[in-house]
Amino acid sequence: MHAYLSAIGFSGISSNRAINCVVEEVVERYDRKTIFHSEDGRLMAEYAKLFAKNCGVGVCGELDDIGDFHPEYYFPFYQGREVSVREEVTLECQTFREAYEGALDDNRVNITLIFFLTNMGEYRSLMDRSAVYPGKKPVIFSAPAMDGTVILPVRKNEKLEKIRRRDELQRKKLVNAARDGDEDAIESLTMADLDTYSAISQRLVREDILSIVESYIMPCGVECDQYNILGTIQRIEMTRNIVTGDRLYQLVVECNDILISVCINTRDLLGVPEVGRRFKGRVWLQGQVLFQDTLR
Repeated sequence: MHAYLSAIGFSGISSNRAINCVVEEVVERYDRKTIFHSEDGRLMAEYAKLFAKNCGVGVCGELDDIGDFHPEYYFPFYQGREVSVREEVTLECQTFREAYEGALDDNRVNITLIFFLTNMGEYRSLMDRSAVYPGKKPVIFSAPAMDGTVILPVRKNEKLEKIRRRDELQRKKLVNAARDGDEDAIESLTMADLDTYSAISQRLVREDILSIVESYIMPCGVECDQYNILGTIQRIEMTRNIVTGDRLYQLVVECNDILISVCINTRDLLGVPEVGRRFKGRVWLQGQVLFQDTLR
């Protein structure tokens, strides 16, 4: 988490003392406070304070019998505004602290996306009231970025783009059928993957990989919620950390047809972002699950 403080404008923090000062500021002058019970019955509190537009620091800890707060951990966060997916979400509590990881499957990326739940306090308070219901839920993906590079877009042929979208739609249908055990669909997907591998191998002889692969989202490192992403920039906004003055880019990036809101310090970004160009970087995938949207 310390590595991603720069993404929200705290690039100069390099000591525990400085981090403790930020934590104290959040607890004393919070914008949002949520009180809930942990899975083991402890009374907990989650504080959040914004230090720039839509991004800030959250602090979670335990409340003792006399109401004193004992912080356990902090986390930088960025609040996206675009609903990224609407899928069945599985939430699991981390073993070493009261924090939650979410997981969902989406045919557009063909992997299980794992993310850090940023509205954990809301989730636990709803659980206390038995107000969380099963079903597909909207999820807003956001991503503080450790580093990033702006690269040029891929030149597109309109006719080939229509064929690609048609093939992608057909692939999604095959993936759904394969998950239901359709052997013909599994075989068709296997043959299609072999054809894709052969075509890419031939193109790599004369082309750069970034001219072949338009976008991707791939797990990286040992942390299950950190990813390397490449996608097309759809929107750009500039903001500033009110404490440090660091300037931040807030981008909406489309990766494999999924919208991800990315926040990155201008110091950590190589290149000038523009709509239509692509963003490539390492991010911490966070998610806000809209539980209220599914209440009955």
